[in-house]
Amino acid sequence: MPFTDTYATVEPSRAQVDALPGLTVLEFGAPWCAHCRAAQPLVAQALAPMPQVRHIRIEDGPGRPLGRSFRVKLWPTLIAVRDGVELARAVRPATVDAVAGLLPSA
Repeated sequence: MPFTDTYATVEPSRAQVDALPGLTVLEFGAPWCAHCRAAQPLVAQALAPMPQVRHIRIEDGPGRPLGRSFRVKLWPTLIAVRDGVELARAVRPATVDAVAGLLPSA
């Protein structure tokens, strides 16, 4: 499941995320967020050569439990997890390299 350009309005539970096998990039943000929109081409470019990496865009906001469980405070926040373990995160990435730096060899 490579790059997705739509936000999941129904977020998975933390237990579901923790149970995902392999490498996953969680992207927390909102469709109206200017920082999130600016980061989209960077995320797409960084993930393009890695179609095996699961990408889940999650519409975040106050009271959304998944974002709070990862202590997300600013958007976009990208978190790389492998088999339920956080590997790295990027907050408001401004370059393709900032996003690609999240991705160890998948």
